[in-house]
Amino acid sequence: MLWPMFFLVLAFCGIAVLGVLAVRVGLEVRRLARAVGDGCERLALAADELERAAAPLAARVGRVTEP
Repeated sequence: MLWPMFFLVLAFCGIAVLGVLAVRVGLEVRRLARAVGDGCERLALAADELERAAAPLAARVGRVTEP
């Protein structure tokens, strides 16, 4: 009777460890998604700034037509 109870406790501990690891992975995925979103926003702002900075130069060259 000792061995089946030992294996049952061992299986429960294994499932508990997997549950804790799953929660940690979920939290890290959420943190990574937030970081990717912030990076996308920063890239969009940099692209807008670059476009605004390049517009006068392109207008001087005559390649951009003003609406």
